Amino acid sequence: MSEALKDLAAVLEAKQSDAVVSSSIDFDELTVVVTNAGLLDFIDFLKGNSSCQFTTLVDITAVDYPGREKRFEVVYHFLSMVVNQRIRVKVMVEEDEQVESITSFHACANWFEREAFDMYGILFANHPDLRRLLTDYGFEGHPLRKDFPTTGYVEMRYDEVEKRCIYEPVKLTQEYRQFDFMSPWEGAEYILPGDEKKDT
Repeated sequence: MSEALKDLAAVLEAKQSDAVVSSSIDFDELTVVVTNAGLLDFIDFLKGNSSCQFTTLVDITAVDYPGREKRFEVVYHFLSMVVNQRIRVKVMVEEDEQVESITSFHACANWFEREAFDMYGILFANHPDLRRLLTDYGFEGHPLRKDFPTTGYVEMRYDEVEKRCIYEPVKLTQEYRQFDFMSPWEGAEYILPGDEKKDT
């Protein structure tokens, strides 16, 4: 299988040289990094070229790297049932940079792109209906970004008096506990020999 993937990588690098930044094969999986500008032509080639025929879009997701200049990786997974191969395509984008929607090639990209927008805040240009998918309309922020707080910004509760859902700023009922992790048996009444805390 790896020989077939090497041949596929060579074809892609030769025929889509303007779009392909790099390619690698790890664990019998081909990953191709492409430019944002060349994404649509590359997807069109993957779907229509006789040596590829990646007609099935399996998933679109993203990865957040806050320390990078191009913060997000948008990751596409495709399947070719004709040649029985899979390919992963990655596009690196900055926080305020838009990625072209691929809904014109794969209709199922609609909800995948909406999910990436909702969870990461990635904008997809020319998407037919780019709005939140998993969170509420008034939700603030994007939950899968690494800088999103674990408690969120607001909490929702049902108010019996007003007979509706109420959104309020998050209030923690107790401070986060401060643990001393010098012993694996923190708070235990009996400490096993060898697990005692060392004097520092």
